[in-house]
Amino acid sequence: MSRFAAPIAESIWDMKYRLKDAEGTPVDRTVEDTWRRIARAIAQVEDDPAAHETAFYDALQDFRFLPAGRIAAGAGTDRHVTLFNCFVMGTIADSMEGIFQSLKEAALTLQQGGGIGYDFSTIRPRGAPVTGVAADASGPLSFMDVWDAMCRTIMSAGSRRGAMMATMRCDHPDIEAFIDAKRDPARLRMFNLSVLVTDPFMAAVEADAPWDLSFGGRVYRTLPARDLWSRIMRATYDYAEPGVIFIDRINAMNNLAYAETIAATNPCGEQPLPPYGACLLGSINLARLVLDPFTPEARLDLATLDSLVRAAVRMMDNVVDLSRFPLPQQAEEARLKRRIGLGVTGLADALLMTGLRYGSDQAVAATEDWLHALARAAYLASADLAAEKGSFPLFDAERLLASGSLAHMDQDVRAAIRQKGLRNALLTSIAPTGTISLYAGNVSSGIEPVFAFAYTRKVLQKDGSRTEDEVTDYAVTLWRHMHGDAPLPDHFVDAQTLSPQDHVRMQAAAQKWVDSSISKTINVPADISFEAFRDVYLAAWNSGCKGCTTYRPNAVTGAVLSVAAEQPETARAAGGEIVYLSEPLDRPAALEGQTYKLKWPGSEHSLYITLNDIVIAGHRRPFEVFINSKNMEHYAWTVALTRMISAVFRRGGDVSFVVEELKAVFDPRGGAWMGGRYIPSILAAIGGVIEQHLIAIGFIAGEGLGLKSDPKAQIAGGEGPRGPACPNCGAYTLQMIEGCMTCTSCGQSKCG
Repeated sequence: MSRFAAPIAESIWDMKYRLKDAEGTPVDRTVEDTWRRIARAIAQVEDDPAAHETAFYDALQDFRFLPAGRIAAGAGTDRHVTLFNCFVMGTIADSMEGIFQSLKEAALTLQQGGGIGYDFSTIRPRGAPVTGVAADASGPLSFMDVWDAMCRTIMSAGSRRGAMMATMRCDHPDIEAFIDAKRDPARLRMFNLSVLVTDPFMAAVEADAPWDLSFGGRVYRTLPARDLWSRIMRATYDYAEPGVIFIDRINAMNNLAYAETIAATNPCGEQPLPPYGACLLGSINLARLVLDPFTPEARLDLATLDSLVRAAVRMMDNVVDLSRFPLPQQAEEARLKRRIGLGVTGLADALLMTGLRYGSDQAVAATEDWLHALARAAYLASADLAAEKGSFPLFDAERLLASGSLAHMDQDVRAAIRQKGLRNALLTSIAPTGTISLYAGNVSSGIEPVFAFAYTRKVLQKDGSRTEDEVTDYAVTLWRHMHGDAPLPDHFVDAQTLSPQDHVRMQAAAQKWVDSSISKTINVPADISFEAFRDVYLAAWNSGCKGCTTYRPNAVTGAVLSVAAEQPETARAAGGEIVYLSEPLDRPAALEGQTYKLKWPGSEHSLYITLNDIVIAGHRRPFEVFINSKNMEHYAWTVALTRMISAVFRRGGDVSFVVEELKAVFDPRGGAWMGGRYIPSILAAIGGVIEQHLIAIGFIAGEGLGLKSDPKAQIAGGEGPRGPACPNCGAYTLQMIEGCMTCTSCGQSKCG
């Protein structure tokens, strides 16, 4: 097999990890150059850089150790970026000054490429009195809207999509509004949401007991715990959020329970972190470590796993010293605890190559054994590093060893920690690896099952045309290389054929030997009953998981496009995508329309927005827009906007993206509160007016839901909901993997 096992791997490398100069000329001529750059940079903090560079390079070869994308793209460059993936920001003070100081810190962190998490439970609920100003609080959800607008702006200024996690405790008075927030699909699009579920709450659910919603010592409301639990489950069933984090279990199992309290996670949930906590990520590629694959003697090379883990721990520990940090508090937190998050990818492929069915008893046992071996090697490596370089500053052997996650660790590992110390407070985590798994030859991602054995990848070319490549799973490619066209064995299963309980069992097996947490999505069928769906979360709770994230295709987030069925030739020719008109529509002599008045706070004159529609085959669709105002200051941009939007409308197709783009515009001078919601700019307000009109004429079914009944913009080849288009390449090939929408066409991922 070639160095790049699949064309998509080379494309991902070139697009995301290959170092290029300011003009776009490659500096890394080959992927070996990339490995050398990373190894050399990480070795610079060693006393003997040359010797360690060789060892680090060997670990990177053949995609065996995969540092997370931040490290691969940033190490050894002059880019002012962090090499850390995950941050949880400081505790939000319940004051206007504290809230907007936290907003500033979030912006600085997102600007450097870090994903962030925030606990909004510390902000007083909506309607609570604000002392000294004779006003009522607007509540945490209103400030989350401000965060969301900020993140959109940061995203628009760079090449990487912003990623944020918002958490809220299950006893906060605004928890019901938090649960329902994503019912509006246009709201909080830059956030993942998770409820912090406590042990007393789960006990109250089991006992059908009442549950108090309180803040600052005051009980605002009492309701049945089961009603609140059902509300969480129903929201997740209907529109895939919020997720559930078992926060008391996380704190009880934390190695550093004696030194910190955790209330939030990074965007994909694999890193529960304290205020200003930071963690970097890396993965051992298990698919590259199978000896004698697809034979009775197939097994994982545990000796190589041990040596790779030891090299990876040293490399990641060095990155703590090498990396820049957006904020000094994050640098100090990283220095005091030296957290790293070493995990795996390619687990499902490794199971296939050793003859094991994902989710079976044998696969569960193998997963436990392999991750036990990884954890053991990681802790021993960290103990050896502590003997050489010193333990992390907050190290306390007895209190550390009394923690939940180390209580069942091997006795020789515990003895090594007592004798030598420990360099890194926490060492293991299983992160989203969608992009780096594609880069490594389309190995299965993290501990997820194989999503599809093969799919067609559409590549957008510079001239606007598209080419198509078949992308095949790494294990399937290897099987065909060895066995030709022989049928795949029965143990080859993919995400489409697994039960939700198979997913839970595998997550629980992995969690036993992961001291942080796991990013995993349990994909469930659209027709799963609500009762069966609810049982998935109870199974996750009862089996020791630290959280649970599911994805069920639904009307709000759309259906995840999986493996395309055979379509008629005419449908395939259309590419399974929206059909756009090649020529703009002719304007009839008369059109029906509506004029809306928009008064922007602080502006002397109103804007008048006229939207005219055309009726085609009995369906109404927008045709043109006119924006007028007496304020001549707005003349140039309103004329430009009028012409541009009208030109888009007249081309047909799904033009609802115009609304999304306008609503994402953030004015650096500040937005305004209108109708109880923060609007980030006057352009965003115009987008809201257009959206209101499109809903009124039936062109979209609701905010951000896309087309309702437009024959000129239907998907060729079938009925039913479609998934959203990739924001990078436009293809309808998004998959929900490890909590992140990942495009199988170009590798774009919200989190990775």
